[in-house]
Amino acid sequence: MGISQERKHKMKVGFIGLGIMGKPMALNVQKAGHTVVAYDHHQDRIDAIVAAGGVGAKSGCEVGEQSDVVIMMMQNSPNVESALFDEDGVFEGLSEGKAVIDMSSINPIKSREFAARLAKKGVDFLDAPVSGGEPKAIDGTIAVMVGGEQDVFDKYEPLLQTMASTVTLVGGVGAGNITKLANQMIVAINIAGISEAYSLAKKAGVDPSRVYQAIRSGLAGSVVMDQKSQKIFDGNFEPGFRIELHIKDLQNALDTSHGVNVSTPFTSLAMEIMQSLKAHGHEKDDHSGIAEWYEMVNDFKLQD
Repeated sequence: MGISQERKHKMKVGFIGLGIMGKPMALNVQKAGHTVVAYDHHQDRIDAIVAAGGVGAKSGCEVGEQSDVVIMMMQNSPNVESALFDEDGVFEGLSEGKAVIDMSSINPIKSREFAARLAKKGVDFLDAPVSGGEPKAIDGTIAVMVGGEQDVFDKYEPLLQTMASTVTLVGGVGAGNITKLANQMIVAINIAGISEAYSLAKKAGVDPSRVYQAIRSGLAGSVVMDQKSQKIFDGNFEPGFRIELHIKDLQNALDTSHGVNVSTPFTSLAMEIMQSLKAHGHEKDDHSGIAEWYEMVNDFKLQD
C-alpha cells in the first residue's frame, strides 16, 4: 500500500476515559499513526497523551467536534451516559457520519439505548468491551468483543486491532456487553471454584501448589487457574482487576439475567462472596482475593 493511501486510513480518534486501561489503549492507537484527541477529568492523564504526540481537549464536546470517531473507556453505564449526553458532552460535538465506540463494560440495555439516541443524529455506535487487564492493554493484546452493524464494524475493525490481539463481532448492538458479562461470570465462578478446591486440599493436608501442578494440564486447567493460582499461593492480591469492578460487572449480569428471565445461581453466589469481601474492606484487592473469603470462613491461611 502506498504512503498516500495509508494516510487515508489514519483518523482523528477521540478518547474519553484515560484510566488504568484507557491510557495505554489510547497510546497504542497513537502509536499506530492515528491522532488521539483526549479528555479526562484528570489533567495529568491528558498531559501523558499530549506528551506522546496527541491533542488535549477541554471537554467531551470538544472531543466530539475534533474527532472522526470517539472511543469511550468508562467505569459503568452512568459514567458513559454522563460523558455522552450531559451539557458540553460528546453528543453536542458530534455530527452525522461520525461514530462512538464504547469500550466500557456496561449494561447491554443501556448500550442499545445510547445507540438509538446517537442514531437520531446520524452517528454510528459499537459496544466493544475488552478483556485482558492492564498488562494486555499496555502491550496491545486485549480481546475485544463487539456489538453492532457489520458495515460499521468493518469500518472500524482496523482501528480496534491497534489495541488488541483479537477483535470479534458477536452480534448487534449490546451483544458485545452481553459477551463481556458472560466472560465475567465465568471468571468469577472459576476463581471461586479454584479457591474452594485449594481450600479443601489445604485443610486435608495437601499442598495446594502441588495440586495445581498436578491438575493444570488436565480438564480442570484454565487460563484463570494459570494466571491467578500463584497470587493465591503468595497471598498477593495487588489489583490487576479489582473486586469492586467485578462486583459492578456481576451486578450488570444479574440485572440482565433477570430482565431476560434466566436463572444464574452460581453468579449470584460469586456476587455474595465478593460483597462479603467488600464489607470486610477488600474491595480494592484483585479478584483472585476471592480466596480470602474461603480463608475467613474456614479460619486458616492458604499461605501457611
